[in-house]
Amino acid sequence: MTMDCVNSMELLAVDSPYELLFKAALLIPISHYLLGLLFVLLVFLYNFLEMHVLGDLVTVFKGQPVTLTYNSSSQVYHDVVSKCKIVHGRYLSTPWLCSPHLQTGFLHFFGRPPVVNYKRQLYITSDGGTIALDWLMNVDVKIPGTQLNDAAQNNGKEPIMIVVPGLTSDSDSSYVKHLVFKMAKSGWNVVVSNHRGLGGVSITSDCFYNAGWTEDVRKVIDHLHCQYPEAPLCAVGTSIGANILVKYLGEDGSNVPLIGAAAICSPWDLSICDRFINRRLVQKFYDKALTFGLKGYADLHHAVLSRLADWEGIKKSRSVRDFDNYATRIVGKYETVDTYYRRCSSSSFIGNVMVPLLCISTIDDPVCTSEAIPWDECRLNKNIVLATTHHGGHLGFFEGITAKSVWWVRAVDEFFGALQSSQLYHKKKEISVSLIDPPESLIDQAPYLNVEEDGMVTAVRSEPIADVGVQRKEDINQNKSEDVIPHAEEIDHSTRDKENEKIELIGSSDITGTIEQDAGGITVPVKKCLNQISRQNTKSLWLLAYIAIITTWPVVGSAVLVFLKKKFQNFFLGPSLRR
Repeated sequence: MTMDCVNSMELLAVDSPYELLFKAALLIPISHYLLGLLFVLLVFLYNFLEMHVLGDLVTVFKGQPVTLTYNSSSQVYHDVVSKCKIVHGRYLSTPWLCSPHLQTGFLHFFGRPPVVNYKRQLYITSDGGTIALDWLMNVDVKIPGTQLNDAAQNNGKEPIMIVVPGLTSDSDSSYVKHLVFKMAKSGWNVVVSNHRGLGGVSITSDCFYNAGWTEDVRKVIDHLHCQYPEAPLCAVGTSIGANILVKYLGEDGSNVPLIGAAAICSPWDLSICDRFINRRLVQKFYDKALTFGLKGYADLHHAVLSRLADWEGIKKSRSVRDFDNYATRIVGKYETVDTYYRRCSSSSFIGNVMVPLLCISTIDDPVCTSEAIPWDECRLNKNIVLATTHHGGHLGFFEGITAKSVWWVRAVDEFFGALQSSQLYHKKKEISVSLIDPPESLIDQAPYLNVEEDGMVTAVRSEPIADVGVQRKEDINQNKSEDVIPHAEEIDHSTRDKENEKIELIGSSDITGTIEQDAGGITVPVKKCLNQISRQNTKSLWLLAYIAIITTWPVVGSAVLVFLKKKFQNFFLGPSLRR
């Protein structure tokens, strides 16, 4: 007994407990370490990507119910939304996209959009700016290849859907194509109102769009209302476009010539979203990606923006807030960035919305946080119904095994379908908006196209814009034959590989005739500009991958180094231990 105690004391004197523990750890097979490392990595990724596959398993993949917020006496709910089965059901995301970040990333880089062939119309604003209006007529979906003027001959009373895209998005974005194609198949004539400087069109004035710039949407809607006075107008805004649309609805109140509207994934309060996007590491990825896209947008219009804003500050911008400080705030003439965010947030204008409005947001939106959703304001307004889901990401909402369907697109289609059959749709409204296309915004002032060296398309006037007095509706009807509105630049977005783009000018205020003019042999290299935008998206993907590697390497790399160090120690210490 005494000898055993002496031997134990001698053993402890030679090797400390930590050395014994270390030697014992070296005896564990390497496969066990790999399994443990894999488990830790999976747990980290599950929490980092905010995955919810376990929650879906608990519900046996039935999805989570959609929450509706509305006023108890809302006629919009009782006459329209109550008939919509989709928003009264459940939403189950695609099983292999069970994360808001996977949903958002898949939408941005893949999206699986349908093939859409737009017909383009260039619209000139009062300040000389150019807005690209991309049309998809319902007959073009049913009968491919139909010319726009042929379709327009029968659409004087057919409903028109105006789509306002999100930040740095245009008619070529995947989610826009999903929406446009679905609504066109449902009988709508859809037009995408691209923001200034997007859609392959140059900035032709000293005015840029921002999150609160409603003037362009107002002018486009008034123009369409003048051209098609008997056609019901509806609008859908997405992300920043939703913020712009809701702000416009609140600013104009009952003077809005719209029958209904929908706002998808709106940021609502820009100040709250600004703080949210800088809160966590994963949100900072989106901040960097959005900043990269904004800087790419600025590079496309360097000639104008460098003259109006702080170009050196733009190049040094590391966040959306930095870009807004050096560019958006200065061009928009706001005192500070916070002033810009406060004045442009749509949450302050909700109370004055006077048309049926369906708002769709998700709790796990990684860009537009649910903290900014104005629950009480939506509940107080009888014209608003707010539908929120637990999952979906930012504009993702993919569903089904193949992820070919987008839930919010189906919900919007059903909402407007129910609205068309309701009393609200057919009820006549007293609209104070004058039935006249604003004289300073006539498209016929720019019947020619100019191609710049960077491949962007600009509209140039053949003569200066003259001041035109306000006319009555009777005068407009008498002068319709004199107003020529060229419908310019037919663009097939699905055949970008063609070297030459056909330029077609389609005229008359109600687009009943066709005026073909020789473009002087000019080929419009829109493909070049769109390829530049495509390269920006590819760079964004590599940027996100680089950030992911840099941020996770301190943890993963340390674990790998410790593991390799232990294995090499085991290799060299093995002979000495056997001795």
